[in-house]
Amino acid sequence: MIGKARRGTRLRGLLLYLFGPGTNGEHRDVHLVAGFDEPRQLEPPQRPDGSRDISRLDALLTHPMKLLGERNYHKPIWHLPLRAAPEDPILSDSQWARIAEQVMDRVGLAPDGDPDAVRWIAVRHADDHIHLVATLARLDGVRPEVWNDAHLIRAGCREAEDELGLRRTAPADRTAPRRATRGEQEKARRNGQAEDPRSVLRRHVQEAAAAARSESEFYELLSGAGVLVRHRYSQQSSDQVTGYAVALPDYRTAAGSPVWYGGGKLAADLTLPKLRARWSSAGPAVSGRGLDERTVRAYLRTAVRKAADQAQTVGDFLARLESAGIMVRTRHSTRDSGQITGYAVTLSDHRDAQGQLTWYTGGRLGADCSWQRLTDAWQDGSARRCEPTELSADERRAIYEDAACAAAVASAEVRRHTVTNPYAARDACWATADVLRSAARVTGNCHLRQAAEAYDRAARPPFGRLPAPTPAGSRLRSIARVLAITDSGDSIALQLATTLALALLALMEAITDLHRLQHRRAQADAAGAASAHLRHIDPEEHPWLSRHQETPEPVALAMADQPAPWAPPILGGSLSMSAASGGARQKQGRGPAL
Repeated sequence: MIGKARRGTRLRGLLLYLFGPGTNGEHRDVHLVAGFDEPRQLEPPQRPDGSRDISRLDALLTHPMKLLGERNYHKPIWHLPLRAAPEDPILSDSQWARIAEQVMDRVGLAPDGDPDAVRWIAVRHADDHIHLVATLARLDGVRPEVWNDAHLIRAGCREAEDELGLRRTAPADRTAPRRATRGEQEKARRNGQAEDPRSVLRRHVQEAAAAARSESEFYELLSGAGVLVRHRYSQQSSDQVTGYAVALPDYRTAAGSPVWYGGGKLAADLTLPKLRARWSSAGPAVSGRGLDERTVRAYLRTAVRKAADQAQTVGDFLARLESAGIMVRTRHSTRDSGQITGYAVTLSDHRDAQGQLTWYTGGRLGADCSWQRLTDAWQDGSARRCEPTELSADERRAIYEDAACAAAVASAEVRRHTVTNPYAARDACWATADVLRSAARVTGNCHLRQAAEAYDRAARPPFGRLPAPTPAGSRLRSIARVLAITDSGDSIALQLATTLALALLALMEAITDLHRLQHRRAQADAAGAASAHLRHIDPEEHPWLSRHQETPEPVALAMADQPAPWAPPILGGSLSMSAASGGARQKQGRGPAL
């Protein structure tokens, strides 16, 4: 059973609609099933023409509002439709009356046995739903509190489901994204837009948050995607940003102003404080632990070129690298200790077989990244100092193999925590969404995008409580930022995406089992829907993706039969690398860190 409360100002118009024929004549046998008094006493009389005279009922409901006077709510009319699922049995009037009384008691507007409660009615004009209408004014002159009523309504609906054996719906745990309003949907339809602006902006913000390493880069990615960004500043400190809002350039009000949406209006985990917690609490933005040398070199080259393009001086260049989470080491002249003659960069935890950090000089990353080329460009004031970043096929392949390896490690971690401590797996579930969104954006694959959108609710922690960072979750967020540099929708990326899709399938199933164990049906269904979309990725190339079952054992058999360079069989909840892949990594001195 579902219900969503609305607020309004025109009680008479609402009553005329409820007791009328409906927009298309769908209202039949309109009558009251419950209310603040006996329904027979409140039932509007019928006129000779068949219409209802609602004048008396309107006066009875609005009378308490006169006691409040100026203390009335700006929108004092409370309207709650309650609808049963299509497969539920048709409920009787007495059953609907019982549900209405329970909900009004649970919300606190009309507690059981309270003679001074608000005045309300329950109207039924269809088999599967009723409408609760109340005026937010008590008979004792007190204005009732309706804050947080959505969660109380959800609790009342679940109570009715348990009592009457109706289809169980998800609890109000704030994991569902904010849906577009009816007005937003209709406006998008009139403008010929396939998607409402709220959903479009949520996708842009989620993709930018997954790829960004810092707050400034987050805003930069949003602007690069054509999204308008507005900051909210602290009242105590005018230079302190406390929030943000986004808008689409072509979606405006009648007056021509952009329609702004705060992060919290898009999803519970997209507020600025929670985004900042994501960037600051999980260690370095990108860790080199377990990454292939080709992946690290490609990522560092991209970061160096971006910093060089934006910097104006040597100090600015080095500061930008450090702010991006890149470790920097400079070489100084033997004659003048203040003169820098070279530099080297690396990622945190990117070590060789002896446990020493592996450094890369600018010339090793690319000819245009050498120190001499950079300093010459700064002296000349060139607008463009570096060539556009191009990744080789080997580098792309290494990045996707590392992403698949991170997904396999997370899958094993989730299955281990499912048995020992399910709450410890929430960080990996949350970070999985970042990998899906980054992969969907860089490949342009519709199935990956649909999988990311379907998985959205399964990723979000309940009640907006951010989970504590874990190594598996941090590794997934790190690889999501690395995937962002492979921005290409060519066929090579699609072929490599099948390798990642296979690992994500195993991870999806581990997450589905976790949510089922915790009796979180909506989240389990979301993860299952994401798995269904992943199975459609290039089925002709890998037909075993379509035959994939719900348990991880067939995954291992399928992967063992494929000539893939990476094949992490998952047997009995443990993770092992294939001999070829593991041997290659051991030769390089960096086996996968579990």
